[in-house]
Amino acid sequence: MTDKPLGALVSDWTTPVAPGPMTLEGRYCRLEPLSAETHAALLFNAFVDQDELYDYLPAGPFHSAAQYDRWVREVTSDASSLFFAVYDLRREAYLGVLSYLRIAPSAGSIEVGNINFSKAMQRSPVSTEAVYLMMKWAFEAGYRRFEWKCNALNKPSRQAAQRLGFSYEGIFRQALVVKERNRDTAWFAMIDKEWPAMKEAYRVWLDQANFDAEGKQLERLGDLTGLVRFASDPTL
Repeated sequence: MTDKPLGALVSDWTTPVAPGPMTLEGRYCRLEPLSAETHAALLFNAFVDQDELYDYLPAGPFHSAAQYDRWVREVTSDASSLFFAVYDLRREAYLGVLSYLRIAPSAGSIEVGNINFSKAMQRSPVSTEAVYLMMKWAFEAGYRRFEWKCNALNKPSRQAAQRLGFSYEGIFRQALVVKERNRDTAWFAMIDKEWPAMKEAYRVWLDQANFDAEGKQLERLGDLTGLVRFASDPTL
């Protein structure tokens, strides 16, 4: 026997599978495995004249459909991540991308990232549901931890993480060099024991009854997830 503090036993947990090509569909959007042939030209057009959306991303902006096509082929050939195109079911258009990355089944940890939502998709149920579908699959597959990381200077991303129910975990200083600039990284995460209550918060928020005739929300998602979130971002 030892009197040293040790972590809780994880005896009833099975290592989950790594995500593979799949389609995830909700009420407002559908996530499809990203494909150069199917999506590149349409997504390039969705991001025209929105170069500022790439300020905190590792690649872009792209100034031709050919450039965007090459980027899609590059990221979809990398087995360390799994990219999706976001299809808006109401607008009938592809309006964004996001991915799984830092996929670690043996640790039960997975991250959502490379998020780039066009202006037409931002601040809408589509953008919220896209992330929800990713987290739903992860927790139902058996992952214990779902992560969100962003440039610490990217205040909208930090606000989004908190609204979506991710708990703030701190800043990794000088974590990366991106586009020849220093990047401090803000870390956020959600864990499996929080998921049942978070899932209920999303069910309430995404329900059509939560929106009036003009599409205005009645309940704010941040108010619902804030009841469950473990830690808040002190900068917000």
